[in-house]
Amino acid sequence: MDNNSEMQVDTQKIRDLINQDKSMIKLMLKVCAHCSMCAESCFMYVHKGKDPKYIPSYKMVNSLGYLYKHKGNVNREDLESIKEIVWDHCVLCTRCYCPLGVDIPRMISLARKICRSQDVYKEYNT
Repeated sequence: MDNNSEMQVDTQKIRDLINQDKSMIKLMLKVCAHCSMCAESCFMYVHKGKDPKYIPSYKMVNSLGYLYKHKGNVNREDLESIKEIVWDHCVLCTRCYCPLGVDIPRMISLARKICRSQDVYKEYNT
């Protein structure tokens, strides 16, 4: 595979994955009040000096929310930014708690699934 084909993003595939859960995504993004009450339930937020980019709602909105808002029309650079959020800023421990019932881990998991569909994922050293 040449570099150009490696860098292309299959936006139709992304749209298809978003459309599979569109009503749930739309509801979760609409319900999120950006109250930050989920923040203290995230050990990464607490451990990283309460940096706002580790707040669970921030991670959800800036990963899957971004993909949804742009209707899957994203480029490789966008996906690389989302990769950092969903893998480096979240371990999917499922401890994040939303008093309004937003299933943040499910949303982050879906963002990971979309990234993986484009061969964008965390690489681990062995």
